[in-house]
Amino acid sequence: MAHPRHKHSNTRTAKRRTHYKAEAPTLAVCPNCGNHYVYHTVCGECGYYRGKVAIEMTEEKVS
Repeated sequence: MAHPRHKHSNTRTAKRRTHYKAEAPTLAVCPNCGNHYVYHTVCGECGYYRGKVAIEMTEEKVS
């Protein structure tokens, strides 16, 4: 396994890592309730996924 002859400076390491940043997830609008949700997940408000009930939501949520 190769070993570096000299230590890489902190600046050089930081330059390489500038592209490793988090991006905001893409949100979609639920066609059932109009709430925003992350793609490929169940809507947290109504429990629908792709037009079908995936999770039975209770009426305990009171705004």
